[in-house]
Amino acid sequence: MPQNETLSARWTRWMNRFHAILSVRASPATGFVSQPEPRTIGRFAKGRQLVAGNFMFAGSLIQDAERSIWQLPPPDLLFEEEIHGFAWLDDLAAVGDAPARRRAQDWVFEWIELYGRGKGPGWTPDLTGRRLIRWINHAIFLLNGQTSEMSRAYHASLAQQTIFLSRRWKSATRGLPRFEALTGLIYAGLALTGMEGRVDPATRALARECAEQIDEQGGIATRNPEELLEVFTLLNWAASALSEAGRMASPEHLQAIERIAPTLRALRHADGSLARFHGGGRGAEGRLDHALASSGIKTLAPDGLSMGYARLHGGRTSVILDAAAPPQGAASCNAHASTLAIEVTSGRRPLIVNCGSGVSFGTQWRRAGRATASHSTLALDGRSSAQLGKRALVGGHERELLTNGPTDVRVQFMVNTTAPGIVAGHDGYLRSHGLTHIRQIEVAPNGRSVVGEDTLAAIERADERIFDRMLDRSDLQGLGFRIHFHLHPDVDAELDMGGAAVSLALKSGEIWVFRHDGTTKLSLEPSVYLEKDRLKPRATKQVVLSAAALEYATRIRWSLSKAQFTPDAVRDLNRDDDLL
Repeated sequence: MPQNETLSARWTRWMNRFHAILSVRASPATGFVSQPEPRTIGRFAKGRQLVAGNFMFAGSLIQDAERSIWQLPPPDLLFEEEIHGFAWLDDLAAVGDAPARRRAQDWVFEWIELYGRGKGPGWTPDLTGRRLIRWINHAIFLLNGQTSEMSRAYHASLAQQTIFLSRRWKSATRGLPRFEALTGLIYAGLALTGMEGRVDPATRALARECAEQIDEQGGIATRNPEELLEVFTLLNWAASALSEAGRMASPEHLQAIERIAPTLRALRHADGSLARFHGGGRGAEGRLDHALASSGIKTLAPDGLSMGYARLHGGRTSVILDAAAPPQGAASCNAHASTLAIEVTSGRRPLIVNCGSGVSFGTQWRRAGRATASHSTLALDGRSSAQLGKRALVGGHERELLTNGPTDVRVQFMVNTTAPGIVAGHDGYLRSHGLTHIRQIEVAPNGRSVVGEDTLAAIERADERIFDRMLDRSDLQGLGFRIHFHLHPDVDAELDMGGAAVSLALKSGEIWVFRHDGTTKLSLEPSVYLEKDRLKPRATKQVVLSAAALEYATRIRWSLSKAQFTPDAVRDLNRDDDLL
C-alpha cells in the first residue's frame, strides 16, 4: 500500500482490483472482428535503446540487457505507470526487426502471465485504455510466429481488459485519462469478437465528455497544450476506427475535433512544435502536424485568444503569450504560475522558452518548474503570481494545486498599427503589492524584431495604499522585480556592447540581439531546460532585467531583433541530436 494513501484513493484501488479479478472470469474473445489500422507512431532510436537494454521512462534510466522490463525495480510510480501503459510498443514496432519483435512478444506475454489475472499494478482505466490501443494496433507484430495457445491467451487478456474497462471507465479522472479509457474501450469493442455491445455505450459516453470537457474555444480545463494534442489524437483515432467499422462518430465527437484543430494551430510555433505551458512539452517531432493532417480540418484559429493563449507572428517568427488566468481547482494540479509568459521561435529554432515541467526529475524540480521565475515573464519581490498551496487527490495521487493566482486578466489586441501586437495585464500581485503587471508585445511584419514593454502600476487609490505600505516595509528601497527571458539550450548567448546588450546565436546561423532601455540592470545568468525525455535538466542561460519599483508606475522597454547581417530567411540544415 502506498504511503499516506487517502481513504478515497484506497477505495478506488480496491475497486479496480476487484473488477480486474472479476473480469478474468468472463468469457474471452476468440479473435478479431476487425482491426483498426495502426496509427500510433513510435521512435526508432528509442526502440533500438530498448532492444539494447536501456530502459528510460519518466526521466529515469535503468541499463540492464539481461532482465525483462517486468523484472526491473521501478524507481518511482511514474516509471511503473509508463511501462504498464505499453506506449513503448510503438517504439519497438518502429524498429520492426526480429530482435525488436522478440522483445515485444516476450514482454507482452510475460505481462499476461504476471498480471493478466488482475493482480499487480497497471489495472487503472487510463492505463488499460492506453494498453488496449497498443495491443490491438500491433496485433500482427505481436502474434507473428506465435502458437495457437499463445494467441488464445492474448485474445483472452484483451477481452478481460475490455470488460474491466467497461466497468471502471467512470472512475478515470475527467480529462485526458477518461478520453484514454473510452478510446481504448471503443477500439476493443470494435475489434474483438463478443465485445460489440460495449461500443455504443462507450460512444455515447465519449460524446458527453466531448460536449462537457472541450469548451467553445476548443480548449480543456488544464490549459496544457500537449495534453490537448493527446486528447485530439485520441478523438481522431476513435473517429477513424468507428468509420472503418461502418459506424459514424457522434456529432459531439466530430464537433470537438473541429473545435480543437484551429486551437492547436494557434498553439503551434513556427518550428511545428507546441508552446510549453502548464506542464506540457513541445510534443514529439511531427506529432502535431500528423494529427492535424489526419483530422482533415483546415480551419484556422479565429482572431483573439485560443485556450487563453495569444499568438503573434511575422515572417518566420512566432510569439505565444499566456494571456489568461491559470487553471482552477483539480485542473491546476500540473498548472504553472505563468501568466503573461512568452515563448519566441525563429524558423525551426526556439529562442525564448519557459523552463518546462520538471515532473520527471522529482518533487523539487516539479515545484521549481511551476514557479513564475521559471517562465519568461516578470516576477515581483521574489514571489510567483500564483502560489502552490492546497493539496488534493487527483487521479489517485495527491497533488499540489495553484491558489491565490490572477483572477482578472485583461487582453486587448492592437489593431491599425504597423505591427501585430497585444496588451495584457493581470492582478496576481494586486492583493499583495498593489501592483498590476501589464505587458505589451509587438512583432514586426517581416519577423525581424519583437518589441516588448513591461509595466508595474498601482492603478486605483486602494492599490496605491497597499503599494505605499510595501514600500515602507522595504525602507524605501523599492520593490525588487526581475524579468526573465529563458533561452533554449541550443542558443549561444554572450554579453555585448559593454554589457548593454546580449547577442544570441542560433544553430541556423541567425544572430539575434537583446536590448533594453537602460532603466534596469541586464545580466546573463544560469538557467535550466526541463525536458521529460532527458535523464536530467539541461543547463542553459537566461537574460534577466532587474530593478526596483519606487513609484506608482514603473515601465521597462526591451527588444529582440535580428542582427543587420542576418538574412530574413536562412537554409537551416543543422540536425538536432536525438534526445537520449
